[in-house]
Amino acid sequence: MGPLAGLKVIELAHIMSGPTCGMLLADMGADVIKVEKVPGGDDTRRFGIPEINGESTAFIIMNRNKRGIAVNLKTEGGKQVLRRLLETADVVTENYRMGTMEKLGFGYETLRKVNPGLIYCEISGYGRTGPWASKPGFDLIAQGMSGLMSITGEPGQAPIKCGGPVTDINAGILAALGIVAAYVHRLKTGEGQRVDTSLFEAGIMQTYWHTAYFLATGTAAPPMGSGNLTSAPYQAFKTRDGWINIGAANQANWERLLSVLNAPELADDPRFKTNRDRMAHRHELVEVLTRYFVERTTEEWLEVLEPAGLPVGPILSIPEMLSHPQTRAREMVVETEHRRLGRVKSLGFPVKLSRTPAEITRSAPVLGEHTREVLTEYGYSEAEIEALVREGAVIAADEQSAVVP
Repeated sequence: MGPLAGLKVIELAHIMSGPTCGMLLADMGADVIKVEKVPGGDDTRRFGIPEINGESTAFIIMNRNKRGIAVNLKTEGGKQVLRRLLETADVVTENYRMGTMEKLGFGYETLRKVNPGLIYCEISGYGRTGPWASKPGFDLIAQGMSGLMSITGEPGQAPIKCGGPVTDINAGILAALGIVAAYVHRLKTGEGQRVDTSLFEAGIMQTYWHTAYFLATGTAAPPMGSGNLTSAPYQAFKTRDGWINIGAANQANWERLLSVLNAPELADDPRFKTNRDRMAHRHELVEVLTRYFVERTTEEWLEVLEPAGLPVGPILSIPEMLSHPQTRAREMVVETEHRRLGRVKSLGFPVKLSRTPAEITRSAPVLGEHTREVLTEYGYSEAEIEALVREGAVIAADEQSAVVP
C-alpha cells in the first residue's frame, strides 16, 4: 500500500518538475490523478526522445503509477470537474506561470475556503516571491542562474550544463519533501498550507560546498572537470581503454593508492605529501598519476584497486548502468503494463522502506485513459460524462481502443 496510501493528489503540473513530484508520491502509495489539458495533454507527449508506436517515452517515464484524465479548463464543464476534484483533495500540485491558477478561479486563497486542509504545492522557475517571480522557468536557465554552470566543465571552456535536468528533477524532489512535511503538520493540526519551491532554489542547493568556499575566501571556485573542490586525487583518470574514477581523498587512501601503484617516491614528493599540497599542485598530480593509469585497462585497475580498499569505480554509459548487477539488485529497472505498448521499462523507486515499501504497478496513462473511471468515482453519472465529452470539456479514451503489440 505504501506510506502515503489514502492520500488524494490532483496533479495539474506538466513537463518534468511537477510530474517528478507526483511520481514519487504515487510510488509511495498516493492516489495521483493527473489532469491533462485539452487539447494535446502534457507537453511531454510531443517531446522528441523517441516515440514508440506514437507514445512519448519522455511522458511514460515521468508519469507511471498515476491515473490520467483530460480536462478542458476553458469550458464551464471542465472547470466544474476540476472544482469537484479539488473540494476533497488532500494535495494539488501545479507549475503554471504566476497568476494562471488565480485567473482560472483555482488559486490557493479561493480553494482553502472550501477545503481548509488542502496542501497546495507550487513549483515555479524562481519562487512565488521576489523580482523574478513572474518569469517562466526552464532547467537550462535555472542551471545558469543558480551558479551550477559556472562550476561545471573544464576551466576556460564554454559554460556547460549538467547532463541531466538536475534543477527540474531536484525541484520535484523538494516539492515532494515539502508536501510530506505539510501532510505531517496537517495530521497534527488539520491545517493545510502552501508549499512553494522552484528550479532556481533547486539549483542553488547543489552549490553548498562552492558557496561555502566563496563565503570563506571571497573568491569563486572555478570549474574543475571531474575534480573535487576539497581533496585530491578525487576525479576521473584516463586508462588504456577508457576512464576510471579514483577517490583517494584522505591520507590513508592516498597511501594505499601509492602502494598499489608501487610508487613510494611520490610519498616523499613535497608537492604531494598532504592533501593541501596535492590540491595546490593538482594539475601536476593528475599528470603524474595518469602516466601510471594509462598502462592498464579500467578492468585491470579495478581488480587491484578494489581489494586494496580504495574508493574506485568505472564510468558507465546509460546502457551499462541499466544492466549493471547493482542496478538490478536495487530494483532500479522495473516493468509495467502499458495500455497500448504492452510491457515497458522504467526506473525504480530510489528509497527502500522496510515496512511500507513503494510499489510500481501502473504504467503512464494514455490521454484520458481514466476519465470515465475518475468521474464516476466523483459522482458523475454516465449521462453526465457523455454530456461533458460532447461539450469538449473532457476527453475519455475509448476503453476498447487498447492495442497491445
